[in-house]
Amino acid sequence: MYRLLSAVAARAATPGGRAGGGGRRGAHWRAGLPSLGQGWAGGLGLGLGLALGVKLAGGLRGAAPAQPPDPDAPPPQTPATPAPTAPQTPAAPATPASTAPQTPAAPAGRFARAIESSRDLLHRIKDEVGAPGIVVGVSVDGKEVWSEGLGYADVENRVPCKPETVMRIASVSKSLTMVALAKLWEAGKLDLDRPVQHYVPEFPEKEYEGEKVSVTTRLLISHLSGIRHYEKDMKKVKEEKAYKALKMMKETVASDQEKGAKNNEKSDLAKAKTEQDNDSRCRHAKPGKKKNDFEQGELYLKEKFENSIESLRLFKNDPLFFKPGDQFLYSTFGYTLLAAIVERASGYKYLDYMQKIFHDLDMLTTVQEENEPVIYNRARFYVYNKKRRLVNTPYVDNSYKWAGGGFLSTVGDLLKFGNAMLYGYQVGLFKNSNENLLPGYLKPETMLMIWTPVPNTEMSWDREGKYAMAWGVVEKKQTYGSCRKQRHYASHTGGAVGASSVLLVLPEELDTEAVNNKVPPRGVIVSIICNMQSVGLNSTALKIALEFDKDRSD
Repeated sequence: MYRLLSAVAARAATPGGRAGGGGRRGAHWRAGLPSLGQGWAGGLGLGLGLALGVKLAGGLRGAAPAQPPDPDAPPPQTPATPAPTAPQTPAAPATPASTAPQTPAAPAGRFARAIESSRDLLHRIKDEVGAPGIVVGVSVDGKEVWSEGLGYADVENRVPCKPETVMRIASVSKSLTMVALAKLWEAGKLDLDRPVQHYVPEFPEKEYEGEKVSVTTRLLISHLSGIRHYEKDMKKVKEEKAYKALKMMKETVASDQEKGAKNNEKSDLAKAKTEQDNDSRCRHAKPGKKKNDFEQGELYLKEKFENSIESLRLFKNDPLFFKPGDQFLYSTFGYTLLAAIVERASGYKYLDYMQKIFHDLDMLTTVQEENEPVIYNRARFYVYNKKRRLVNTPYVDNSYKWAGGGFLSTVGDLLKFGNAMLYGYQVGLFKNSNENLLPGYLKPETMLMIWTPVPNTEMSWDREGKYAMAWGVVEKKQTYGSCRKQRHYASHTGGAVGASSVLLVLPEELDTEAVNNKVPPRGVIVSIICNMQSVGLNSTALKIALEFDKDRSD
């Protein structure tokens, strides 16, 4: 090809288009062909040059190493006239990235069975409640072994859920606030049994039925203060509580009668009916319909509060619904008051103090929810309207309840938090066998206090348990041999506008002999968050924890 091009160039340099040298005539002249014009050599040279370029490019393509396909690029187009190349093994064509979330294949490994089973369970729950997206994380013995997102974090823009997705954790925020209170208590800066006015004089002293009563930090933590929740109608709340108490008493009596203890039960039932008469006009009638939390106007506040003290004006002048210590009444407003106590006892703003704790716990994606900041991977939140159509939730400002339900987080951060709590709970058992262990973020005696059920409390998400200190706790129990065995665990659920959450800790059952050659934390931790409200997740988290615990034991 090169020689041909050289000859063409030489011919073009000779006048008349004839090749010089030796008196010979050119090929066209000898053949008697018509004389070529002045531009024929340029056109031929251009054509031959293009052909040579195609050949060289084809050779380079054959010699170049194969590049991995770009998942975002469209499939390669087949050229109209491909240049011949050496035989090669064809590479798989690049597939366009799908906008729909993909379910990954079941991983191989120790927990493959548990992951596959738990993923299937989450798909069922997601489909059952119609949640746009759900994210799960599981940790075993302090190590994250599975995290995955299903569905969409943003339906409108088809953004899939992933482990890094940030969502509202709602009332799981209460467990975070408990760490701040516990650190202040350990440092001697907070007395849990002093009246709250010692720290927050802006909160007025209270009376109940004409009697002066005292509200303490300890009572606030366990929802025994009598401070209201979102429902402002005291009568409806009392009727509902009385109805539930009678119903529970009847169930207890029926169970005891099966054991043959009939005489005492009749007396207990009579007492229960008398109490019901005092609290309700008709003990056999169900109480008036009380609005659920998502029908309460205060849940949708849009007002920005500058600090916890300012938030107190929402409820500080309202009467107590019950005498402090007598009855359990779940109250997020009680935690708003606790945030003010943290501020006064620590000398820092509540959010500043919490950010220090998050930094210590390596919870780098956990922040208070605010509308203005750009928060990477933040999900959108959804609800179904009256026509059962999925819609965006209205804008809300949670600055009035950061301590009780206003934080954003990821499943990974919640797993870190759960592991820190479990480590502190167990490290005391391991100290004798391993003196090199670091101390827990909270002391073992502090964690034991936090995870000890408190009398007169309820755990709405599991009737087998009681509320402790910002955690619900179910204790170990087995009534009959070779029958159901109730495992000890601690958890907290959350429900916010357009969001539901749970954090569950299932400790390993340890004894003094079982700690040899082991280090804490020992157990399974599960965190689940989703962008749909009113989704009960505790039982799902417990099932997942037990699945992983089974594989862990095997």
